[in-house]
Amino acid sequence: MNEKVLPRRQFLRGGFLTSLQSDTVLTQGFLGVRPPWSMDESIFVAGCTRCGDCISVCETQILVKGEGGFPEVKFALGECTFCQKCVEICKQPIFRPHFSQPNLGEQAEQPWTHKVELQANCLAFNSVECRSCEDNCESRAIYFKREIGGLAKPRVNLDSCNGCGACIHVCPINAVKILREI
Repeated sequence: MNEKVLPRRQFLRGGFLTSLQSDTVLTQGFLGVRPPWSMDESIFVAGCTRCGDCISVCETQILVKGEGGFPEVKFALGECTFCQKCVEICKQPIFRPHFSQPNLGEQAEQPWTHKVELQANCLAFNSVECRSCEDNCESRAIYFKREIGGLAKPRVNLDSCNGCGACIHVCPINAVKILREI
């Protein structure tokens, strides 16, 4: 049995029972996802004034006020386009430096460290044709591999996945989850 360490508040709210967890917690896990290029969680929470400026400029409206009033990404509402408006409007030093277009030989700063993974309840794994995740994956990190005598099965190329969440909100059965440890 896997033991999950939950803060007291989450334990008292029933966070240990899957049936009591919200859709966001089931999709994204216990920890919320901060805006792209956010600093370490402790630095972000200490420096964020909870003004809501980043929430108001989010072009896809996926930034919402989370627990404690801090901005969180809710992929159930859509995907991140990495427009950088949240970073640009913030007056606090809570975002990592990023590069829109790196110089030759430099690598762009990744917006997040999370990726996605497909769960066993994915329709394609259960002999039902569905390619919603592949159709919406702009980076082509999700692709379907043909199999002899069966339906094509989805695969995730973790090197190509940018964590934008495009595959999460289109999945009809919430089979795409955030993978935090890569």
